Amino acid sequence: MQVLDQHIGDRFAAYNVDCVEFTAQMPDASVDFSIYSPPFAHLFVYSDSERDMGNVADYETFGATYRHLVREMFRATKPGRISAVHCSDLPTTASKDGVIGLFDLPAVIREAHQAEGWVYHSRVTIWKDPVVEMQRTKAHGLLYKTFRTDASRCRAGMPDYLLMFRKPTGAATEKTPDPVEHDPNVYPVTRWQEIASPVWMTIDQTNVLNVKIVREDADERHLCPLQLDVIERALTLYSNPDDTVFSPFLGIGSEGYQALKMGRRFIGTELKPAYFRQAVKNLAHAEQEGVAGDLLARVAAE
Repeated sequence: MQVLDQHIGDRFAAYNVDCVEFTAQMPDASVDFSIYSPPFAHLFVYSDSERDMGNVADYETFGATYRHLVREMFRATKPGRISAVHCSDLPTTASKDGVIGLFDLPAVIREAHQAEGWVYHSRVTIWKDPVVEMQRTKAHGLLYKTFRTDASRCRAGMPDYLLMFRKPTGAATEKTPDPVEHDPNVYPVTRWQEIASPVWMTIDQTNVLNVKIVREDADERHLCPLQLDVIERALTLYSNPDDTVFSPFLGIGSEGYQALKMGRRFIGTELKPAYFRQAVKNLAHAEQEGVAGDLLARVAAE
């Protein structure tokens, strides 16, 4: 395993390394919860590295490559605990795919997990404004002109999904050895009812870490950090304070940033040096905020 760079803080560890090779060396049952947004097959090119999962010729190659990571994450995750994967359908084009439509990337992700022993546990749909999508992509299927002239070509807007996979404990009814528990004084039933909704309608799509500093003309094509709202809800639902949270696709550190602010520990890997450097800055900042928040909470309790 070639580690290009690393940074170890008090509550986080970040590595500039290939995620599959790193995860293969993680101890068994060492991860409490993982959350990440993988490369969307070959839709975007993040770097020119041959190790980049975005540098694949087709969806089948992506699925086969991704499965190696899923296998190692299964081994490294504690029994009964969850891995949450952010994804969406992918638009197809006539020039590249021979047809204008959608490709079901969530199905590829689900199939890879189930093939490696994970249980398909839950799915949340994250609502996105179709008007914003239309303005950003100019997709013909969302244009009002298409609706007026040939509605057979119209489609609904594309939401995001958060797919949850659970590592079995053994028997289907066996309790989780290290369960996630919630204090009703901190998380009342109304909060649970909101998180339990199959559609999250109130995610702020603009609540993401700043990405301007890591733009690179040479190889950067697209960076779409996961909304902090989504990460916060998933961490609330599936992790305890001081749990170890893992993201194999660190990017600029969104998952770790939110995990540290919420009192968790974090491990992340990132292949691209520019993203890694910015992630370390974001994680160090969040670590300081998390420590300060804990101190204030203890003072208030006393």
